[in-house]
Amino acid sequence: MKKAFITVHPKYQAGSISKRLFGAFLEPIGSMVNGTMYNPKHKKADELGLRSDVYESLKEGGLPCVRMPGGNFVSGWNWKDSIGPKEERKVRLDTAWFQYVPNDVGHDEYLKWAQRAGAEALYTINLGTMGLQDAMDIVEYTNFEGGTYWSELRKKNGQEKPYGVKTWYLGNEMDGPWQIASYERDPKAYGVLAHETSKVMKWIDPTIETVACVSSSPFLNHYPDWDMQVLEQCYEVVDYISLHHYHSALPGDIPALMAGYKAFEDYINTEIALCDYMKTKLRVKKTMMLSLDEYSCSFRPGKGAKLGLGGRQPAMSFFSFNPDREYVMHDPDDWSSRRPMQKTGEMPRTLANAAIMLTILRHADRIGIGCATGGLAQMCASDREHVWKSAAYYPLTQMIRFAKGASIMPVVECEHYDVPGYAIDTMNQYAGFENVAYIQSAAAFNEEAGEMTVFVINADDKESHELKLDAKGFEGYEFKEHIALYSDDPDAYNDYENPEKIVPQNIDDTTCKDGVVCACLKPMSWNVMRFIKK
Repeated sequence: MKKAFITVHPKYQAGSISKRLFGAFLEPIGSMVNGTMYNPKHKKADELGLRSDVYESLKEGGLPCVRMPGGNFVSGWNWKDSIGPKEERKVRLDTAWFQYVPNDVGHDEYLKWAQRAGAEALYTINLGTMGLQDAMDIVEYTNFEGGTYWSELRKKNGQEKPYGVKTWYLGNEMDGPWQIASYERDPKAYGVLAHETSKVMKWIDPTIETVACVSSSPFLNHYPDWDMQVLEQCYEVVDYISLHHYHSALPGDIPALMAGYKAFEDYINTEIALCDYMKTKLRVKKTMMLSLDEYSCSFRPGKGAKLGLGGRQPAMSFFSFNPDREYVMHDPDDWSSRRPMQKTGEMPRTLANAAIMLTILRHADRIGIGCATGGLAQMCASDREHVWKSAAYYPLTQMIRFAKGASIMPVVECEHYDVPGYAIDTMNQYAGFENVAYIQSAAAFNEEAGEMTVFVINADDKESHELKLDAKGFEGYEFKEHIALYSDDPDAYNDYENPEKIVPQNIDDTTCKDGVVCACLKPMSWNVMRFIKK
């Protein structure tokens, strides 16, 4: 049996943990809004047509925040089409996702839904087809007390008090060649736009914070120079930069999937370095924070990659002019056109995404916001009629519950493996990963509550690992429990009919003596070790 050693100590603090680290991302693609969030024909629909079974489940799980309403979607969306009486709202085309936008769910519904889910709304504005004046108008409508055209219109539309949205994203993936009104070819222009937009939005509401885009993928050949040019223009007036990354592996290649955390480490460290360089170059005191607000790990089949482009992504490689492509109107009550749910083994996907959360936690000193692209489905799996808990529900909600206080940087000694290079498609090409850790970990010390928690993943899909966890530095704390999530059936998954195929278990044979925990970590397992102050 392979052996692993982890040491945690209260002196190894990486930074304070933001309550917004483990949120979710929402974009109206397919059934994410029309069907899951909104269905006026559903038996549990409320007066706005919002499914109460969904938002009550999110509230129960403790969802801290949600970034919305997109995504590529927002770069062509006019929020003004979506307010007021529904019968007067305008139906538009969404050229990002080739769908009709009936605007049944509009600006107010998004914000009211977030309120009902108990989550803070993090709002992305359109800096693609819209501009500076529209940014001023949306803040005035949303956050200004009253006495102006837009604030009084909000009251007329049924919202007397301001929504008080604190965090505003200045566009979405503005460097992407797939984006409407992309600034791929002019990062300086976007940096100036972000500077001016942030400035005037804060003149209307000085309590807000703003988030500027940097490179939306480390695969693009203008990364990280694009980021640098943007930061030089807007560093002093924005509060965060927005990071997006999607890691993929070929179906069944679990070692490659579990290596994804290393790609995120590299991406995060590069952006921190860029920000700190710009801090010195501009002679300012402010330290820029990071928002990793779109991320996931998943299996994806190969699509015949064109090798040798070196990150150059021609725009038409994403959306070619296809005369046979039709726009789709998504009926919230009709799921026949929806992509079927992936009914295969859940544990690899669950653990790969949990590994990103551990990476985020280890960087709590610089990452203040985290929004998982699949976070809503992880916390509340759903179909046309029902909701249930997927396997991914448990790591996410345990992180929300236990990852509080200070991030503790664990020292991990374990065996490693290498992953050879591979390509998914023309954009997603990997040079390979070296020294991938089988054992991945992060920890949190909530001194105020008298709790210390160590999170551990065994990414080995073949063998158990014998773990010794040295927590002797936490004097006065005693070991409380070892909770593990795993499945002996590699094809197991939870659904509405069988929602408890993969659920957490208390491991009774884990021992602790003189502050050292001895445990056996099952293959492909998520483990939570909890300590309580005596």
